[in-house]
Amino acid sequence: MNDSMTNDFVRQLDRQHVFHSWSAQGNLNPLVIAGGRGCKMWDYDGKEYLDFSSQLVNTNIGHQHPKVVAAIQAQAEQLATVAPAHANLARSEAAKRILARAPAGFSKVFFTNAGADANENAIRMARSMTGRDKILSAYRSYHGNTGAAIAATGDPRRIPNEFSRGHAHFFNPYLYRTEFWAGNEAEECERALQHLKRVIECEGPQSIAAILLESIPGTAGMLIPPKGYMEGVRKLADQYGILLILDEVMAGFGRTGRWFAFEHFNVKPDLIVFAKGVNSGYVPAGGVVVSEAICRHFDDNMFYGGLTYSGHPLAMAAIVATLDAMQEEGVVENADRVGNGVLASGLRKLADKHAVIGETRGVGVFHALELVSDRETRAPLPPAEMAKIKGAMVDKGLLPFVVENRIHVVPPCIISEAEVEQGLSILDEVLGAYR
Repeated sequence: MNDSMTNDFVRQLDRQHVFHSWSAQGNLNPLVIAGGRGCKMWDYDGKEYLDFSSQLVNTNIGHQHPKVVAAIQAQAEQLATVAPAHANLARSEAAKRILARAPAGFSKVFFTNAGADANENAIRMARSMTGRDKILSAYRSYHGNTGAAIAATGDPRRIPNEFSRGHAHFFNPYLYRTEFWAGNEAEECERALQHLKRVIECEGPQSIAAILLESIPGTAGMLIPPKGYMEGVRKLADQYGILLILDEVMAGFGRTGRWFAFEHFNVKPDLIVFAKGVNSGYVPAGGVVVSEAICRHFDDNMFYGGLTYSGHPLAMAAIVATLDAMQEEGVVENADRVGNGVLASGLRKLADKHAVIGETRGVGVFHALELVSDRETRAPLPPAEMAKIKGAMVDKGLLPFVVENRIHVVPPCIISEAEVEQGLSILDEVLGAYR
């Protein structure tokens, strides 16, 4: 901690010079963060926070992991940057490690700077491969804030930004707020698949290049697909010659207690989109894992896409170190054991105790508490009340990820049982004070 620095100075400097995302700028009061390690962060006054947000659900290996920091430093000393057209050891090693964790049938990785441009390029590949234009994606989704990615996004943030062509949407399953008048998971699955089939038919199967889905929608609220749904989507895609792109940006690389979230389902996509957890965001990186069939297409067809920083060596060194450390330290197994153990059971106990919780759902360290003003009607808790709850959590030293009427409980994959208990205790105290 820098003893000569203060929270007030950093906050004022921010407000003078920084333009923030997804915000009206006038009344912002950003929380100041000075440093972090593991699952903890702190400000310049020494106040400590338990990170239950993983920032934007990306610090899967926690903050300042020494092996990852050292790898970035070593790469910076050797070669800080290189054009993507050159062969570079760090880039090749990163791709090799990602492919080692992908299913059989994937052969190459195209690197990008983040998840949004990874989705952009996956869409571009699908359109080139099929010669078709349309992309189908879910209303309850978020795929990024660039042209095609935001148009593919389903949540309302796409509406002021719909400048990209060829996008149509459908409702993905969400039993708690079913669009299909379903009474159970089996009905929700069957009716959601029938709805998707009708959307494909009405949009024209011959015009659809790909279905783009988050394996488990994250920003939309940890919507675990019902049994059989993902297999049904794959079957529909195959039936109509449509490619399946699975967006693993938020759910991938240990978050759900598996290397990829689609491993929970009996399904294999044609393209895998990743970012965030692949190196915990230490240096911006994303990419597309490309199946052999699509790679073969581009052996003789130009791929019209590229980025100055594609496969940036500092980001690649961070990927290599992150994936190696996760393997060596059992980080994915920890996310499975702790996330599906003390975290999941603790959240269920909170739901039993506090009427403001309408539902808890999730897997691994990828959970959501859905807050309601009335359990019978399931009316979402209003934004002003959510703001109060968020403020109370921060005051008590818990960094939450709050979206609409939900608290997303998404700590780093390295979190210990003791840290989970600490976070649950704060949640219990805050929700217990809410009336």
